[in-house]
Amino acid sequence: MPRIWKAVLLTSLYSVLALLSGAVNAELKSLSDQDLSEVDGKGVGLVFEDFIFSHGHDPSDDKVFRITGLTSTSGEAVVVNVDQLYIARSGSNYGSTLDPVNLGRLDNPYEIGLLDGNGLGLNDEAVLQISGPGKVDASLGYDCLDTAAVQGSGECSSRPASGGWANGERPDLGLELEVNVGSETPRNLSIHAKSAVFDGSYLRLWGDGTEQKMAAEFRLNFYTPELEISTCSQANQSCGSAVKMQGFAMELAMGHTFQPLYLGADAISGGLTIEIAKITHEYINNIDVVTGQSDGTAEGDVAYAFFNDYYSNPEYRSNITMDNIEVSGTSLGSARIEGLLVQYLDVEFRDLEP
Repeated sequence: MPRIWKAVLLTSLYSVLALLSGAVNAELKSLSDQDLSEVDGKGVGLVFEDFIFSHGHDPSDDKVFRITGLTSTSGEAVVVNVDQLYIARSGSNYGSTLDPVNLGRLDNPYEIGLLDGNGLGLNDEAVLQISGPGKVDASLGYDCLDTAAVQGSGECSSRPASGGWANGERPDLGLELEVNVGSETPRNLSIHAKSAVFDGSYLRLWGDGTEQKMAAEFRLNFYTPELEISTCSQANQSCGSAVKMQGFAMELAMGHTFQPLYLGADAISGGLTIEIAKITHEYINNIDVVTGQSDGTAEGDVAYAFFNDYYSNPEYRSNITMDNIEVSGTSLGSARIEGLLVQYLDVEFRDLEP
């Protein structure tokens, strides 16, 4: 099957770059005055049209995709074969049918740009933002989970592959791994997501001069009508040991501009560190520790307003919901985690010596 990869870059100079398998055709097109009026020059928009990605480990077909250089705790070599990694149009049947999908669209692309920190509460800071398509008003958007959603049914801007929209903008994603430890029997791990949506997700990065660390604000929205995790091999798509999460929605909030997610390295071990520091506020002495109310001063009123927003603002909270969890064909019902507020986090990665 030929692979088609067409990418559209929105910049202040040109708009279209198309790559087709078997030949390369590039064309520069002028932007109209109306197009130019909407370009601010502060970033790049990315749209992938007719996009398919699929690669796997199959030496018989001259394809090698493996991860090496790992060892187990007993010192045995660990080799991870990536049997398949794919991105394709929804309805791919675990990657067995690969049709092109669109990722983003011209009026709502993936973006890489710079933000003015003054508008985010970060005085005199430049902020790098990498973001997915944005959410829109529910009267204009589509339900984030429904594969047959119509306009006006939800806040997601990415459209499903139904309703006459070419390819849709919600890809199937899959990763199939075969883990080989020494002479042991290979173990498999597969993860598949149908009709995935990432609308409203973003990562903001800036340098914190006081802490001498990279600071971040991370929002990950992930919606899929079915997320499956199994230990079956690539050929066994009717896996009896699969865990299926149907109607899966995750809205993860990590860090804020006033309480960032810090990324760094431990000075001793060199391992990656991830931290959200305990929240502090310069006016905290003006808040009653029992009632949480202001002491009546102007500083106390400011502090009360700050903490009231901190504890009530849904933008700072994480939600994970599943309409149904199915294990080996047995339904366990729904599950919900709502309003999770991360106030303190300290994670450090270390090497484990055998």
